[in-house]
Amino acid sequence: MFAVRMMQLIETHADVLSEGLARKMRTAPQCQELLRKVPADELKRRSHEIYRHLGEWLTTKTESDIEERYVGLGMRRARQGVSFSTLLWAVSSTKEYLWEFLEGEGLLEQPVELIGELDLLHSLERFFDRVLYFASIGYEHEQREQTEHLRHAHVA
Repeated sequence: MFAVRMMQLIETHADVLSEGLARKMRTAPQCQELLRKVPADELKRRSHEIYRHLGEWLTTKTESDIEERYVGLGMRRARQGVSFSTLLWAVSSTKEYLWEFLEGEGLLEQPVELIGELDLLHSLERFFDRVLYFASIGYEHEQREQTEHLRHAHVA
């Protein structure tokens, strides 16, 4: 029951979470490149989508759903000229900000049904790890495409 309440809290506070994350990123030196190269509204939409639909991503989406979404994200960030390390930092910041929010709400300190909490935590970790992996595949794919394109341009 605790896991359901936690998901509901996250999803109903998606606006607050995405706003807070945006504030955190504006002050993080590691995110300045991202903020220069990606429109602010796009960043906010992405984080809002994750927070608003996190329960769905954890329970009904398959690994191939995650792959499809985040290979595309990795490719987009590569085309935008965002460094890979900045992409990884942004995804990690999204996860860390969620933990900060839950701690601030006191949810991680209350006695809870331990098994449900552990399952949720494992699902969250697995989700964000898959996001990083699939985004990196998209990023690397786009880098190979750009390198190949440059190679052909020099030959012509």
